[in-house]
Amino acid sequence: MYNPAVSQKSTKSPSLRDLPKVDALLSSREFEELIARYGRKPVTEQVRTALDDLRQRLRGNVAAGADELTGAALAAAVSAAMQKLFAPRQCRVINATGVVLHTSLGRAPLAPRAVEQAMREASGYSLLELDRESGKRSDRDLLVSELICRVTGAQAATVVNNNAAATMLILNALADGREVICSRAHMVEIGGSYRMPDVMRKAGCRLVEVGCTNKTHLRDYASAITPDTALLLKVHTSNYAIVGFTEEPALEELVALGRRHEVPVFFDLGSGSLVDLSRYGIAREPSVPELLKSGVDVICISGDKLFGGPQAGMIVGRPDIIERVKKNALFRMLRCDKITLALLEGTLELYLDEDRVFEAVPTLRAIARDPLDVRRAAEDICARLKAAGVDASTAASSSQIGGGSTPGEYLPTTVIAVRRLRKSADDAARALRLATPSVFCRIESDTLLFDPRTLLPGQESELAQAIIAARV
Repeated sequence: MYNPAVSQKSTKSPSLRDLPKVDALLSSREFEELIARYGRKPVTEQVRTALDDLRQRLRGNVAAGADELTGAALAAAVSAAMQKLFAPRQCRVINATGVVLHTSLGRAPLAPRAVEQAMREASGYSLLELDRESGKRSDRDLLVSELICRVTGAQAATVVNNNAAATMLILNALADGREVICSRAHMVEIGGSYRMPDVMRKAGCRLVEVGCTNKTHLRDYASAITPDTALLLKVHTSNYAIVGFTEEPALEELVALGRRHEVPVFFDLGSGSLVDLSRYGIAREPSVPELLKSGVDVICISGDKLFGGPQAGMIVGRPDIIERVKKNALFRMLRCDKITLALLEGTLELYLDEDRVFEAVPTLRAIARDPLDVRRAAEDICARLKAAGVDASTAASSSQIGGGSTPGEYLPTTVIAVRRLRKSADDAARALRLATPSVFCRIESDTLLFDPRTLLPGQESELAQAIIAARV
C-alpha cells in the first residue's frame, strides 16, 4: 500500500509505475485536511491534474525527481493550486492613488449604512415587488422612485442597471426610427469604445449632427428640426473638456426651442451629482436638481460615480416620458435586482439630510475632505514610516475625481513620497499590489506617491503597516 509519508530513496529515475494512486493520496492525512477545507471534488480534480502533469513529463523524458512524487510534495502542490483557485478575485484594496472614482478599482466605494441594508435584503426574502398593505403585486421601481424624486425634485423617476443602458433605453423608447439632433461637440466616446453615434444606431435612431466641435449655436439646432425630429440630445462631456474659442446654447435655451417645436430635450448627464460641488472647487459639474429647474424633459445619470452608490442608471423627468421608457420592451432586460435597489435606497436615504451626506457617502467625503485634514493624515503616515526606517517625506500635490467626470479639475492634497527604494519603483508597486490588503499608489520619477485623500476611515495605519511590510 502506498505510504505518502515515506519518501523514495532510490537514485533511479522515477517511471510511470512510481506514480501514486489517486485513492491512496486522497486517503492520506495531508489530503484529508485539504478535502475538509476545499471539498472532495475540486481536490480530486487537482490531484488528477498534478498526476497528469507528472505523467506527461515522464513520457516526454522531462526530468522529474523522485521527491516530486511523494505525498507531501503533491499535497503542497495541490494546496497551492487550491489557495489560488479559492482566493477572492476581488480582494480588499487600499486606494492611495488619489483618484476618488477609480474605474479599475470599482469606482464609488459604498456607504456602510447602505451596505448593511443591502446585506439584510440579500440574505433573505424581501418586498421586491409586493405591496405590504394590500398583499398584491407591486412595482419594484417604487422602492427608489419616490426617494429619487424627493432628493432631485423630479416629477417622476425610474432606474436601470447602468447609465449606458439608460441612454440606449431612452433613445429607443422616444426616437426609434426617427431623428435625434446632437451637437458635434457631444459625440462622446467613453471606455470600452462606447460611442454615441454607435449607440444611436443600435437604438434605431437617425443621428443628425449640428454645429462644429468647438462651437454650436442655437440656430444650428433650430435649422435641423424637421417633422421627423424626435429628440434634442445634449451630452455632458464628463470625460473631456473643450476650451478656448467655444460656444454652446444654455440648457434653458435648448428647452425653450424644444417647447416651441414640441420636441423633448434629453440630457445624458452621465457622472451627474445630486448636490452642488462648486463649494469644493468643482465648477463644471452641474447638479441634477439645478438642471431640472430648466424644464429639461428627461435626464439620466450614473449611480456609481458622483452619486456614490452602486452601478445603476437613474432616469428622471416628465411622468409621460418615464412611462414610455418603462413600457419599452428593453426595460425588463435592463432592470435592477433587489441588491442594487437596496443599495440605491440606502444611499438615497442619506441624501435626505444634505448636511450629513458629505460625511456618510465615501465619494462625497473624499471630495469634500479639508486639505488640512489630508495634510495631517499624510504627516502622521510619514512619521510612522520614518520611525521604521523608510525614506519618506510629504509633498503638495493634486487629487483627481476620475471615473470619467470633472476633466481638468483637481483637488489640493498632500502625498507621502517614498524614495531610495530597495528595488525598482515598478517592483515596489507590484509588491504592494500583491500584498494583503492590496495597495495601489502612483509612480512619479521613480518615487512612490501615496495620497491619503482616497483612504477610507481607519486605513491610515493599515497603509503605513503595508508599506513597511513590503520593505519597499
